[in-house]
Amino acid sequence: MSEKLKIKLPILVEGKYDKIKLDSILDATVLTTGGFAVFNSEEKKALIRRLCRDGVIVLCDSDGAGNMIRAFIGNLVPKDKIVNLYIPQIAGKERRKKVGSKAGTLGVEGMEADLLRNLFSDYLDKSAAPLAKMTKADFYELGLSGGEGAAARRDALAVAFDLPRGMSANALLCALSLLSDPSEVRAAAAKLAK
Repeated sequence: MSEKLKIKLPILVEGKYDKIKLDSILDATVLTTGGFAVFNSEEKKALIRRLCRDGVIVLCDSDGAGNMIRAFIGNLVPKDKIVNLYIPQIAGKERRKKVGSKAGTLGVEGMEADLLRNLFSDYLDKSAAPLAKMTKADFYELGLSGGEGAAARRDALAVAFDLPRGMSANALLCALSLLSDPSEVRAAAAKLAK
């Protein structure tokens, strides 16, 4: 098995199966738009604006829907901060699907791992040491999930990091793992508890 490629910029894909595919070959923060759900989700739009303001790699399917999502992301993030990567249009359907896409081509999840590695080869983070990341256990310990008042504490912490209120524990965990290290989050949570 090949070593995972370390990519510094966050990567934005359409769906969870695209994320699973990239997570198998990349050491990177991979976010999903939820397909067209991003158009109506204020939380998702705010999260993308905040997490991607220093740059983002967008990898959508090479079809009409993928192009619409790319264009929408171009309205959320400054265009000079977006790196658009494109997969080739290869006829076929993914194994998990009973029916292929409307375009009749494979999406990101259907691409060969080596093809995807080649797409990302120019964006390797050669200087990166593995970052310490928050875990779900850390969130539980800090009272940010699984207990009474956890949602209110998450909202206060989100505001402290210039993120939208109402984020789920998983979404906030993902955002904070990209924006800060665990010691900063612990310090902010302790300050809010006073």
